[in-house]
Amino acid sequence: MVLKPQDLLVVLKLWVSEGQGWTYTALADALKMSISEIHGAVKRAHAAGLLVEAKADARPSPGALLEFLLHGVRYAFAPDRGERTRGLPTGYAAPPLAEAILPTDEPVPVWPHPQGTVRGESFSPLYRSVPEAALADAALYELLVLVDAMRGGRARERNLAKQILSERIQ
Repeated sequence: MVLKPQDLLVVLKLWVSEGQGWTYTALADALKMSISEIHGAVKRAHAAGLLVEAKADARPSPGALLEFLLHGVRYAFAPDRGERTRGLPTGYAAPPLAEAILPTDEPVPVWPHPQGTVRGESFSPLYRSVPEAALADAALYELLVLVDAMRGGRARERNLAKQILSERIQ
Protein backbone atom coordinates (compact mmCIF):
# COMPACT_ATOMS: atom_id res chain seq x y z
CA MET A 1 0.00 0.00 0.00
CA VAL A 2 1.34 3.42 -0.96
CA LEU A 3 0.95 6.38 1.38
CA LYS A 4 -0.74 9.39 -0.26
CA PRO A 5 -0.44 13.06 0.70
CA GLN A 6 -4.04 13.21 1.94
CA ASP A 7 -3.20 10.41 4.39
CA LEU A 8 -0.70 12.67 6.10
CA LEU A 9 -3.24 15.50 6.15
CA VAL A 10 -5.71 13.25 7.97
CA VAL A 11 -3.05 12.17 10.49
CA LEU A 12 -2.07 15.80 11.15
CA LYS A 13 -5.70 16.78 11.69
CA LEU A 14 -6.10 13.89 14.15
CA TRP A 15 -2.93 15.06 15.91
CA VAL A 16 -4.19 18.61 16.44
CA SER A 17 -7.59 17.21 17.48
CA GLU A 18 -6.07 14.83 20.04
CA GLY A 19 -8.45 14.01 22.86
CA GLN A 20 -11.51 15.06 20.89
CA GLY A 21 -13.74 12.38 19.50
CA TRP A 22 -14.01 12.23 15.74
CA THR A 23 -16.12 10.66 13.05
CA TYR A 24 -15.43 10.07 9.39
CA THR A 25 -18.11 12.64 8.56
CA ALA A 26 -16.62 15.30 10.85
CA LEU A 27 -13.12 14.74 9.44
CA ALA A 28 -14.45 14.88 5.89
CA ASP A 29 -16.18 18.21 6.63
CA ALA A 30 -13.12 19.68 8.37
CA LEU A 31 -10.69 18.63 5.64
CA LYS A 32 -13.00 19.24 2.65
CA MET A 33 -12.62 15.61 1.56
CA SER A 34 -15.09 12.84 0.89
CA ILE A 35 -15.87 10.25 3.54
CA SER A 36 -14.43 7.52 1.31
CA GLU A 37 -11.16 9.51 1.00
CA ILE A 38 -11.00 9.78 4.80
CA HIS A 39 -11.69 6.07 5.21
CA GLY A 40 -8.97 5.15 2.71
CA ALA A 41 -6.53 7.58 4.32
CA VAL A 42 -7.09 6.06 7.76
CA LYS A 43 -6.50 2.55 6.38
CA ARG A 44 -3.31 3.54 4.54
CA ALA A 45 -1.95 5.59 7.47
CA HIS A 46 -2.55 2.66 9.79
CA ALA A 47 -0.81 0.27 7.38
CA ALA A 48 2.15 2.68 7.24
CA GLY A 49 2.33 2.82 11.05
CA LEU A 50 1.32 6.48 11.36
CA LEU A 51 -1.93 5.60 13.14
CA VAL A 52 -2.65 3.26 16.00
CA GLU A 53 -5.89 1.42 15.11
CA ALA A 54 -7.65 1.57 11.77
CA LYS A 55 -11.10 2.65 12.80
CA ALA A 56 -12.95 5.57 14.35
CA ASP A 57 -10.80 5.54 17.50
CA ALA A 58 -7.56 5.77 15.52
CA ARG A 59 -4.95 8.08 16.94
CA PRO A 60 -1.53 9.13 15.61
CA SER A 61 1.59 7.27 16.66
CA PRO A 62 3.83 10.15 17.84
CA GLY A 63 7.15 8.40 17.23
CA ALA A 64 6.29 7.20 13.74
CA LEU A 65 4.72 10.54 12.79
CA LEU A 66 7.72 12.54 13.96
CA GLU A 67 10.16 10.19 12.22
CA PHE A 68 8.25 10.48 8.95
CA LEU A 69 8.00 14.28 9.18
CA LEU A 70 11.69 14.70 10.00
CA HIS A 71 13.13 12.17 7.58
CA GLY A 72 10.61 11.12 4.93
CA VAL A 73 8.10 13.81 4.00
CA ARG A 74 10.70 15.81 2.07
CA TYR A 75 11.29 12.91 -0.29
CA ALA A 76 7.81 11.38 -0.40
CA PHE A 77 5.85 14.58 -1.04
CA ALA A 78 8.22 17.07 -2.68
CA PRO A 79 6.42 20.31 -3.61
CA ASP A 80 5.91 21.79 -7.05
CA ARG A 81 6.84 25.45 -7.33
CA GLY A 82 5.42 27.77 -9.91
CA GLU A 83 4.63 31.28 -10.97
CA ARG A 84 3.81 34.23 -8.79
CA THR A 85 0.29 34.17 -7.49
CA ARG A 86 -1.93 35.30 -4.67
CA GLY A 87 -2.35 32.85 -1.83
CA LEU A 88 -1.84 31.86 1.77
CA PRO A 89 1.73 32.09 3.06
CA THR A 90 3.45 28.86 4.04
CA GLY A 91 6.90 27.65 5.01
CA TYR A 92 9.13 30.37 6.43
CA ALA A 93 6.58 33.07 5.54
CA ALA A 94 3.90 31.98 8.04
CA PRO A 95 3.73 31.39 11.79
CA PRO A 96 5.41 29.83 13.65
CA LEU A 97 8.48 30.26 11.41
CA ALA A 98 7.85 33.84 10.26
CA GLU A 99 8.84 35.26 13.65
CA ALA A 100 12.24 33.54 13.59
CA ILE A 101 13.28 34.00 9.95
CA LEU A 102 13.87 37.45 8.52
CA PRO A 103 12.18 38.21 5.20
CA THR A 104 14.26 38.53 2.03
CA ASP A 105 13.65 40.12 -1.36
CA GLU A 106 12.64 36.75 -2.81
CA PRO A 107 8.95 35.96 -3.25
CA VAL A 108 7.55 34.00 -0.32
CA PRO A 109 6.01 30.54 -0.78
CA VAL A 110 2.21 30.58 -0.95
CA TRP A 111 -0.55 28.05 -1.48
CA PRO A 112 -2.57 29.47 -4.39
CA HIS A 113 -5.97 30.52 -3.05
CA PRO A 114 -8.51 33.18 -4.02
CA GLN A 115 -8.78 34.43 -0.42
CA GLY A 116 -5.02 34.74 -0.12
CA THR A 117 -3.62 37.99 1.18
CA VAL A 118 -0.01 37.61 -0.03
CA ARG A 119 1.59 37.49 -3.47
CA GLY A 120 4.38 35.01 -3.75
CA GLU A 121 5.74 31.93 -5.47
CA SER A 122 3.23 29.13 -5.90
CA PHE A 123 4.05 26.21 -3.57
CA SER A 124 1.87 23.14 -4.03
CA PRO A 125 -0.01 22.24 -0.87
CA LEU A 126 0.20 18.72 0.50
CA TYR A 127 -3.34 18.13 -0.80
CA ARG A 128 -5.76 20.29 -2.77
CA SER A 129 -8.01 21.01 0.23
CA VAL A 130 -5.17 22.15 2.52
CA PRO A 131 -5.79 25.92 2.15
CA GLU A 132 -9.48 25.59 3.08
CA ALA A 133 -8.73 23.27 6.00
CA ALA A 134 -5.95 25.57 7.23
CA LEU A 135 -8.20 28.63 7.14
CA ALA A 136 -10.64 26.82 9.43
CA ASP A 137 -8.07 25.49 11.94
CA ALA A 138 -5.13 27.64 13.10
CA ALA A 139 -3.36 24.74 14.85
CA LEU A 140 -3.54 22.63 11.70
CA TYR A 141 -2.31 25.59 9.64
CA GLU A 142 0.81 25.92 11.81
CA LEU A 143 1.54 22.21 11.59
CA LEU A 144 1.13 22.28 7.79
CA VAL A 145 3.48 25.28 7.60
CA LEU A 146 6.12 23.28 9.49
CA VAL A 147 5.58 20.31 7.19
CA ASP A 148 6.03 22.59 4.16
CA ALA A 149 9.29 23.88 5.62
CA MET A 150 10.42 20.26 5.81
CA ARG A 151 9.17 19.56 2.26
CA GLY A 152 10.75 22.51 0.52
CA GLY A 153 12.64 24.78 2.87
CA ARG A 154 16.30 25.63 3.02
CA ALA A 155 18.54 24.02 5.64
CA ARG A 156 17.95 26.75 8.25
CA GLU A 157 14.17 26.57 7.79
CA ARG A 158 14.20 22.77 7.97
CA ASN A 159 16.32 22.81 11.13
CA LEU A 160 13.99 25.26 12.84
CA ALA A 161 10.95 23.27 11.69
CA LYS A 162 12.58 20.07 13.03
CA GLN A 163 13.06 21.68 16.41
CA ILE A 164 9.47 22.94 16.62
CA LEU A 165 7.98 19.69 15.29
CA SER A 166 9.99 17.71 17.84
CA GLU A 167 8.63 19.90 20.65
CA ARG A 168 5.05 19.68 19.44
CA ILE A 169 4.90 15.99 18.65
CA GLN A 170 6.88 14.42 21.49
